[in-house]
Amino acid sequence: MTTKTKLLIALPVLLVLAALAGIYALATNERAQLPFAKTVGVRPQLSEPNETLIPTVAVAKAVGWKAGEKPAAAAGLSVAAFAEGLTHPRWIYVLPNGDVLVSESNSPPRTKDNGGGGITGFVMKRMMARAGAGVPSPNRIILLRDADGDGKAELKTVLIGGLNSPSGMAWADGQLYIANTDAVVRVPFTPGQTKIDAKPAVVAKLPGGYNHWARNLLLSADGKSLFVAVGSASNIGERGLDKEEKRAAILQISLPSGQDRVFAYGLRNPNGMAFEPTTGDLWTVVNERDMIGSDMVPDYLTEVQLGGFYGWPWYYWGGVIDKRVPEPEDDLQSYVIRPDYSLGPHVAALGLTFAEGAILGPDYADGAFIAEHGSWNRRPRSGYKVVFVPFAQGKPMGQPRDVLTGFLSPDEEARGRPVAVAIGKRGGLFVTDDVGGKVWRVTAAAPR
Repeated sequence: MTTKTKLLIALPVLLVLAALAGIYALATNERAQLPFAKTVGVRPQLSEPNETLIPTVAVAKAVGWKAGEKPAAAAGLSVAAFAEGLTHPRWIYVLPNGDVLVSESNSPPRTKDNGGGGITGFVMKRMMARAGAGVPSPNRIILLRDADGDGKAELKTVLIGGLNSPSGMAWADGQLYIANTDAVVRVPFTPGQTKIDAKPAVVAKLPGGYNHWARNLLLSADGKSLFVAVGSASNIGERGLDKEEKRAAILQISLPSGQDRVFAYGLRNPNGMAFEPTTGDLWTVVNERDMIGSDMVPDYLTEVQLGGFYGWPWYYWGGVIDKRVPEPEDDLQSYVIRPDYSLGPHVAALGLTFAEGAILGPDYADGAFIAEHGSWNRRPRSGYKVVFVPFAQGKPMGQPRDVLTGFLSPDEEARGRPVAVAIGKRGGLFVTDDVGGKVWRVTAAAPR
């Protein structure tokens, strides 16, 4: 075969590859057009959706913290490691005696029938590995204890293992409640214990599998029920709405019977939950939908109303129609509740706690601390920090304030990714960092 013949045979292949490269370059050139500050707050600016041929992917490579590195705390605050050497620490819970529980957890294995097959499953696996979420789930809860009060846990021990991608925790009446990815379980436990040998009993089963595996818990004010945050199985219902039963919702589970009801729905991926101290109302942070551009759709913080519908998958931000989704049989647009506060697009808000009990100075006396895990499909990247949203008379107001930054290195690699936040017994703010393998503790800086 002559060289000319070989070139003639190879030419069509080269042309196809060149065309694909051109399409990829055009499709991945999408960037945010709005200033980020205009996308946050009570009245954010919304842009038109920008659905690209290939979704925007901009995953920050996980590299961890070098010796001596730590996040940057806001003026008037200080940060130090409370615990190190953890394996993918996710949620955090402070017991009445001051001990700190941390769930070491990750997504359960994906099978072909559980969203792990095909090109999508392959791409997601590679993307999660780059983001630092490719490690197998440790499936355990770690107990941390700072008995001498020096701000660093001298005891780090496995409280209980053998769980199934655990996340949220709650304690009441001698029982520790744990949210596995597929069930809420409970086990006898007294604060002060450092090991649990009892086998967990199932309180209520939860829908598992597919996207959004983490399940978080919040004990009701009267201690008679649990609120459980359950994310959707998909981005916009593309797997079929039969897969979304009791998902994209906050459930309420009665204790001890385990009977459940849907408390609120249409919340694509709710995570952290907390009660606003002045009103007692339930609030949550929600991760909104992807793949319609770097400016859309904003993740949000909102009060959760009983029976409330927040739009997913058909609508977003108070009733804007998502044209990618077939219209529902009933006209639901007029029933959509508008979120209270935009956190900006793709920040991946996970952790939420209010400032009650915090001793961090007057600038952080009334409001909510939120851990933003960080974007994977936005240019430029958003999130990768902890922010404080000021409140007045039980409602958010103004612009968010940075509390912890520096999780992205100067060349935008992920040294860490904040997940959950909680107020400690001594008034500090705990922050879990799954990529960094640490729990950080934020305190008021010592006066000069």
